[in-house]
Amino acid sequence: MSSNFYDILGVSHDATQDEIKKAYRKRAREHHPDVASGDGAEDRFKDVSRAYEVLSNPEKRQMYDRGVDPTAPGGGAAGGFGAGFGFQDIFETFFGAGQGGGAQRGPVPRARRGQDALVRLDLDLAEAAFGVHRDVQVDTAVVCGTCQGSCCRPGTSPRTCDVCGGRGVVQRVARSFLGQVMTSSPCAACHGFGTVIPEPCPECSGEGRVRSRRTLSVDVPAGVDTGTRIKLTGQGEVGPAGGPAGDVYLEVRERNHEIFVRRGDDLHCTLEIPMTAAALGTLAELETLDGVREVDIRPGTQPGDVIVERGLGIGHLHVGGRGDLHVHIDVQVPTTLDAEQERVLRELAALRGEERPASRLAPAHPGVFSKLRDKLSGR
Repeated sequence: MSSNFYDILGVSHDATQDEIKKAYRKRAREHHPDVASGDGAEDRFKDVSRAYEVLSNPEKRQMYDRGVDPTAPGGGAAGGFGAGFGFQDIFETFFGAGQGGGAQRGPVPRARRGQDALVRLDLDLAEAAFGVHRDVQVDTAVVCGTCQGSCCRPGTSPRTCDVCGGRGVVQRVARSFLGQVMTSSPCAACHGFGTVIPEPCPECSGEGRVRSRRTLSVDVPAGVDTGTRIKLTGQGEVGPAGGPAGDVYLEVRERNHEIFVRRGDDLHCTLEIPMTAAALGTLAELETLDGVREVDIRPGTQPGDVIVERGLGIGHLHVGGRGDLHVHIDVQVPTTLDAEQERVLRELAALRGEERPASRLAPAHPGVFSKLRDKLSGR
């Protein structure tokens, strides 16, 4: 084989680490003594391993590019399987990282992050419009007060696992078509932690945490709507062995209002007025989220007209200002009249020449609020 490491692996001088690793796996399969036939297979395999040892290490590769062989005596690690390259790397080359526990290197930490929690927060329309301070109760896991997250009975401590010696993994030699290979798997005695709890805490049974009900205070901003989520960082359950706490997400659900219908940051309502008020105009009182306000009904107001009251809607989320209040007018026609009322209306009809008015057909044109109401009711 060529003495040039790049040629041995079949890569260019500007090859990336991924390209070098991929090329090495291919060459190693081709020249492994248990697979390749012919004399010199073992030497060729050693050359491939030596080339990969240098080119996969940025410092050694830099030395090699300057004309220095880091595997030569006095230049770095010895040839063949040099420093930083062992049988485990060959196993991963043929079977991939993680197969048979190949990616398991050392014990796993006992402390892990806790899970997040999702809590529903019911709000009235006014609370969503202006914001509100609320206390929320959450059932979650907290650090055990007896062992303080150590999982051990007070006065005791974790002990190094006798089976794996604290490594968290056990290695076994197995036979394959390539010969003997070494596999790694999590230690069954300590479950991969490297330590065992000889005397678990009686309060938490060795979990390092216990269930508890907590009260969280939250400032709900103005403008939230159904589906809005408020994140409380680090207020979720504590992880096993006192690990970092997760987060709490408060999901808002806005209750329906008996008068107002919300549409984005705007509010809609219906104001019923008598036909005389619609014809003559008047000032009508309207109960809003800001208290009683007067609405100016102009003379000649028609059924379905909309009066917009600026800034009386929902506060904009995270920005200043508010939406508007849309007042939809519904003109009420009397269904019963006494004799005097009927006389006066007939005189008015005569004055307007409407005793027998000419009728005409017009396209159906429901008001904005009627369409909104139909949409909300699913019709």
